[in-house]
Amino acid sequence: MHNTLKPATGILKELRAAWAFVFRDWNLTRRYASWVLVFTVYDVVNAATIMMIGIAANNPRLTLTLILGAVMWSFLSRLFGEIAQSIAYERWEGTIEYTFMAPVHRLTHLVGVSLFAGFYALLRCIIVFGVLVLLTSVDASLVSLLQCLVVMLVASMGFMGLGLICAVFPVMSTENGAQATNIVQALFLLISGVYAPVSVLPGWLQAVSALSPATYALNACRKLLGIDHNGTKIMEGVNLGGVLPELGILLLFGVVTIPLGLFVFSKAETWAKRTGKLKRVG
Repeated sequence: MHNTLKPATGILKELRAAWAFVFRDWNLTRRYASWVLVFTVYDVVNAATIMMIGIAANNPRLTLTLILGAVMWSFLSRLFGEIAQSIAYERWEGTIEYTFMAPVHRLTHLVGVSLFAGFYALLRCIIVFGVLVLLTSVDASLVSLLQCLVVMLVASMGFMGLGLICAVFPVMSTENGAQATNIVQALFLLISGVYAPVSVLPGWLQAVSALSPATYALNACRKLLGIDHNGTKIMEGVNLGGVLPELGILLLFGVVTIPLGLFVFSKAETWAKRTGKLKRVG
């Protein structure tokens, strides 16, 4: 009996440690509440401005396409950004050495960071969507919207893995690491067909778009909402069974990128400790 309790106790200990990182990041966000407000307002205004293009064109399908792109990108980009720049935040706060030298499994640390990033990104996404609904009517059923939420949650696993991979940039470069994550995020915005179909991209970029989970998430949600066609009308959408191929690919992204991200991060951590790159500056 004593031996069987040890694994359960160990798991509970790691879960508590992961929750401690969630709580820490929550307090850090509260400390910079004014910046959070600024960036949230920017996201809302940016999404509303993009949505107005469809309203001005008197095209319900285009309007819903732009709303979908703005809301989904608000969620996925914030999720990616929070994870990818988590080490940069540690360096700015001067806590990076304490975190990396603490007797905590790196997986536990990164799980806590990812959980908070997911909650924070989802909250921002809900705020953006809520304001857009106040500004115009959204011609979509509640069932379709909930199914889109399922797709977004599945897609979040791939972006968590990609965020972990890009989190090594601030570890490897004190001065330019955070900027590199922003460049990667901007490239995903270009190649994923967020506001326009991937088919309008140059041929070579269309091939690259296959490397982004957002491409498949957007395609799935457009099918669910009935806007995966040309014209101005919104058609009857499919159910989740109709987007199983996209969901399968998104799951595959998570299965591949999360372990890969953990592996890459562990190698970068070992290198940083060996070369003395954990200090705040230099």
